[in-house]
Amino acid sequence: MANPDKADASPAIQVLERSFALLDILAAQQEPVSLKEISARTGLHPSTAHRILNDLTIGRYVDRPHAGSYRLGMRLLELGNLVKARLDVREAALGPMRELHRLTSQPVNLSMRQGDEIIYVERSYSERSGMQVVRSVGGRAPLHLTSVGKLFLAHDDPQRVRAYATRTGLTGHTRNSITELGALERELTAVRNSGVARDNEELELGVRCMAAAIYDDQSTLVAGLSLSAPADRLEESWLERVKATAAQISAALGYRN
Repeated sequence: MANPDKADASPAIQVLERSFALLDILAAQQEPVSLKEISARTGLHPSTAHRILNDLTIGRYVDRPHAGSYRLGMRLLELGNLVKARLDVREAALGPMRELHRLTSQPVNLSMRQGDEIIYVERSYSERSGMQVVRSVGGRAPLHLTSVGKLFLAHDDPQRVRAYATRTGLTGHTRNSITELGALERELTAVRNSGVARDNEELELGVRCMAAAIYDDQSTLVAGLSLSAPADRLEESWLERVKATAAQISAALGYRN
């Protein structure tokens, strides 16, 4: 067996394997676990376990309530809640999304916020739309360039929106992209007033989108439902269907307006 103290010479996968083992030990105990016990249970040298636990503590995956003892950190709870919300939303959204697609023959997307981007977590589409789907499930896009992203930004206070603009530089993808803070602020005001958001060929030329918000039982914005179509074929009558479908999904999550 290789010397466990030679962490620098170990491949990254071994470090991850050891990290998982440490987290499993902590997960099996309700009370904080001492370094000595962790070392005994994992077979890792105490100095190796200590180094990995220290890194996990920096990332808030592990807490150190007392010197020499460890327990699972709050970051795992935060990530777990994100996963739970994503899975619950996806399950609640699948049927209504498919029905909206059946009625419009256009791609229907379910997206959630992750940092300064949205991530596509589900999609209903077919070749009948006549539009190539560029961003598949798991794809990401900047908040300010997407209809769902604007929904999330519209729920931020002005200071957070300005901070977002500073971090991202409001980089554009097309000639229609919003790249100035003033223009973005005006757009977000319109989103707040109407309760819906649009993407007017801002992410991809030739593609327009309309989106409505999805809320959970705590009245928290958890996702956005959007319909995409070729720019010259997007029908305004679809907007009410998008809003009704988003409201149906929200109700399934326990939201009461």
